Amino acid sequence: METITWHEFEKVELRVGTVLEAADFPEARKPAFKVRVDFGEFGIRWSSAQITKHYTKEELVGRQIVGVVNFPKKQIANFMSEFLVTGFADENGDIVLTAVEKPVPNGSKLI
Repeated sequence: METITWHEFEKVELRVGTVLEAADFPEARKPAFKVRVDFGEFGIRWSSAQITKHYTKEELVGRQIVGVVNFPKKQIANFMSEFLVTGFADENGDIVLTAVEKPVPNGSKLI
């Protein structure tokens, strides 16, 4: 495992946001949703997330998630992903979202 400095870690903008909308993304190669998330002062952004095994669109709305908001935009099929949704792979490789235990203000940084 490569080590990084604290200064390098601080450059990664891991921010919390609330899911406003989740939609099917049939154009994606792997099953995914499009999610629209409110990151407070960092704006409302869209991303593609391969989280269809553990979550429904309905249960995502209102949930706070953690995303990297300072990566460049990435085109996925016909869609521009504006942040990276974070999570962990379970024993089957399906993604479980990174989340916060109690509500915090949208845009809060992981410290």
